Amino acid sequence: MTVKQLSMPELASACADLGIRNVGLWREPVRSYGVEATAKLVRDAGLTVTTLCRGGFLTAIDPEARAAALADNRRAVDEAAALGTDTLVLVSGGLPAGSKDLHGARERIADALAELGPYAERYGVRLAIEPLHPMYASDRCVVSTLTQALDLAERFPAHQVGVTVDTYHIWWDDRAPEQITRAGASGRIHTFQLADWTTPLPEGVLNGRGQIGDGAIDMREWKSHVDAAGYTGAIEVELFNEGLWARDGREVLAETAARFVEHVME
Repeated sequence: MTVKQLSMPELASACADLGIRNVGLWREPVRSYGVEATAKLVRDAGLTVTTLCRGGFLTAIDPEARAAALADNRRAVDEAAALGTDTLVLVSGGLPAGSKDLHGARERIADALAELGPYAERYGVRLAIEPLHPMYASDRCVVSTLTQALDLAERFPAHQVGVTVDTYHIWWDDRAPEQITRAGASGRIHTFQLADWTTPLPEGVLNGRGQIGDGAIDMREWKSHVDAAGYTGAIEVELFNEGLWARDGREVLAETAARFVEHVME
């Protein structure tokens, strides 16, 4: 999504040219290009798919809507397995229309995970609950902190359900470092994502993630937290940014790789 202006073949080619060997994929462009076609494309390019994003939106009250959400998440697990990744990122969903019951919404997520966790395990896929910044709690994700995400995940085996650590969403939370330690101790850090926080946020706020180094987040500090927690997996950069999308995608990809080296690596 950082370079969503690139087609799948263009993305694979640009990664190969820049020596990038890992890529996190989103379902929409994958399904548009074709799941099997994408799987072949990334294999032929020597790319490893780190995660598939996203499943989730599991808070509906209406029985038909809940059944549809569960069916879509099972499809997402199938797609992740076909792409060769072991991690499906979950954005849990916001409050249903007219509801003000955050606790009830979170319990419905747990109910859904009880069904989806064993299904995902059969395909060798882990579910990674991603807490989103509280500004998204009403419409996109009622799980706002790593504490809340781990409280849900720990009801299930770690090889079924863990968490996503995303700097953009947790950098403000002074409890997040200890929760990263908690997640690492039980093997529940399933992916680590980076984006910077710049202000002012754009209207609508969804596409306001800043390029690494442009904002307020100390990326090395957060990397040190996940390192200390024992995480050794891939680090993803996930930027939703209209300004970046309006530029040449190869240029943005090269810039992002350079910023990663400059602001994240020791």
